[in-house]
Amino acid sequence: MSSRLTARRYAKALLQIGDKQGNVPQLQQELDTVAAAVAANADLSRLVASPLVLPTKKAEVFETILATAKVSQTLRHFFRVVAEAGRLNLLADIRRTFADQVDERAGIVEAKVSSAQPITEAQSKALVASLATRTGKTIRLTWSQDSALLGGLKVQVGSTVLDASLQGQLRQLKTQLLSA
Repeated sequence: MSSRLTARRYAKALLQIGDKQGNVPQLQQELDTVAAAVAANADLSRLVASPLVLPTKKAEVFETILATAKVSQTLRHFFRVVAEAGRLNLLADIRRTFADQVDERAGIVEAKVSSAQPITEAQSKALVASLATRTGKTIRLTWSQDSALLGGLKVQVGSTVLDASLQGQLRQLKTQLLSA
């Protein structure tokens, strides 16, 4: 089974537990905090990734760390199950998948925008409004600069890519000229 599928199953289980207990936002915040702490600490990262450390030992160490950090009993138990199953190395994927599932339920979609030049606040607001109208969902915009685009922009919402870049237009023109 792929690690992405496994992470999705763990994230879905945690989301179901959070729904039953009514504390999904708290679980998400704690999960984000734990994932950030592991990513920031080289020793913890090595512990999580190491196949040489027994899963039960990882569970014990992680339990101690989480108890010290005052993480909820629910999340501590969740991590014990994940660690004992030997899946603690999926922590970052579980966190990302959990956040995606929470966003999906809330009707939030991430739009990744790439442009040659930074976009202004007005352009950003107009783009968010246009994408929200088109998708019928709330848009969370992330921007990155890509000098290869020459001009214009490229937007990815889910698996849909909208290419309004100069590079894309030139590629389209080349295709039309070669097929004529």
